[in-house]
Amino acid sequence: MTATRAPDLIVTGARVLTMWADRPRAGAVAICDGVIVAVGDRAEVEPLAGPDTRVIDAGGATVLPGFVESHLHLVLGGSELTHLSLVGIEGEAALTGAFRAFANDNPDAPLLMGQGGDYGLIGRPMTRHDLDRVIADRPIAITAPDHHTVWANTAALRAARLLHGADTPPGHDVVMAEDGTATGELREFEAFAKVIALGGDERVNLGIATGRDPSPWPDAAALAVDREKAARGLAHCAAHGITSVINMDGNRYTLALLDGLRAEGRLTARVKVPFHFKPDMGLDQMEEASALTADYADDWLSSGMVKLFMDGVMDSRTAFRLGDYPGQPGHRGAGLFGQDDFARIAKEADRRELQIAVHAIGDAAVRRTLDGYAAARAANGPRDSRHRIEHIEMLDRADLPRFAALGVACSIQPVHGPGVLDFGLDGTEPFGADRLSDAFLCRDLQAAGAVVCFSSDWPVTDISVLRGIQAQLTRRPYPGASDQRLPLADTLAAYTARGAWAAHMERLTGTIRPGLAGDLVILTGDIEAVPEAEIDTLGIRATIAGGRVTHGG
Repeated sequence: MTATRAPDLIVTGARVLTMWADRPRAGAVAICDGVIVAVGDRAEVEPLAGPDTRVIDAGGATVLPGFVESHLHLVLGGSELTHLSLVGIEGEAALTGAFRAFANDNPDAPLLMGQGGDYGLIGRPMTRHDLDRVIADRPIAITAPDHHTVWANTAALRAARLLHGADTPPGHDVVMAEDGTATGELREFEAFAKVIALGGDERVNLGIATGRDPSPWPDAAALAVDREKAARGLAHCAAHGITSVINMDGNRYTLALLDGLRAEGRLTARVKVPFHFKPDMGLDQMEEASALTADYADDWLSSGMVKLFMDGVMDSRTAFRLGDYPGQPGHRGAGLFGQDDFARIAKEADRRELQIAVHAIGDAAVRRTLDGYAAARAANGPRDSRHRIEHIEMLDRADLPRFAALGVACSIQPVHGPGVLDFGLDGTEPFGADRLSDAFLCRDLQAAGAVVCFSSDWPVTDISVLRGIQAQLTRRPYPGASDQRLPLADTLAAYTARGAWAAHMERLTGTIRPGLAGDLVILTGDIEAVPEAEIDTLGIRATIAGGRVTHGG
């Protein structure tokens, strides 16, 4: 309970939920040199203060370990903070008004980009002709909330040289009309990358689009521009109580941007960045993943992970399913990696002791990923790999016990599911009524022994952890399906301790106990006393990362 010198910071008068089994609750926390040195009652901790100790009285509010954001796109999200938000926009008239006002405010923008445009935004499938009626004389584009579809007007398609189609990898499609021109719908990253590039975000988009670095390497001015995008993303995280993030796209360039911010004293969260392995890469490219792991391996900036996409998303019916999509006999989506190919990749990454994280939404994608992990274990022997599957929106129940058996972490986004918060149930249509009982199985996965961690997938959805907590606690069961809600304690653990475990960071952060990093979030009230449906009325009073106040105070 004592420190070698007076703490730099004491948070007291708090309802501390430590996520530490030995002492689940406390009233105060002391931090010295960025490390927690005392956790206890006020009477135990406050006397440790010295003349230079900063003391924050939480006023009875909840204090938690700093949130671990287990799946987001940090730099991409930071760049999109300056785009037009289409959240809540419905109908062609509202869309036109929003875009024309945005155009007036940004007269020199080479691309007018709207974010969060729903698939049913104008009540019918959107085409370039619809967007031409919005604005015809400047390139405009809209990104779907899931970031797997972009719609572009004719000016944007022409500028990106996509109006007459393009050669794209399997699963990445420039949708064509019967007249031989593009409809304006662009599915998946390598179909719409050239449109994104019109707006100047091509460098930061490479981590998700191709996994490769800019060539030639950007000059100092370009690096400075992109560092600011990363800095905006970090500030947005801090404002929401986030102290650790798993950036689910990546390349060396992303790590270099963050390392540059660290040199400037502006790296305000711990960031893990994977190497994005694409279907067109050979196994020799895994050497770059190992090189990133060797070059970045400290408590603030690290790699050690390979990220892959196994399929698309349900809304565009590109997720890979075991059975047919409703109303589309024979259509099941497709895996972006074949079964044998993925098994070889998993074996090689596992042999190099790299953690693997795979985007898998459909039940066939999940099974193929689990099969690959099983092949890696059989080839290399069991180890504490903690390979992950991201999203898991649909699951064949026969695969439930395989997660625990293989030690696979489940990375799930509570705000993605249709029917949560203010989202209607219309998004369940691609699943099919007969499969809703197999969708978003948070509770069943945990009951089967799997470790479940939560995240937002920002900028796909709102980054707010508090809204994510509310979504998980209040989600409505689907017709004919069991209740998949988790209680508050498990939900908080999924955003803290379990997120840290899933990232191999549990000896660093995720719980409030002596010897771990001084990563805390102070809420504006008592989360245990607020009705579940009102948790999003709470705010973040302060975020503390490594003993440094990164937001509020």
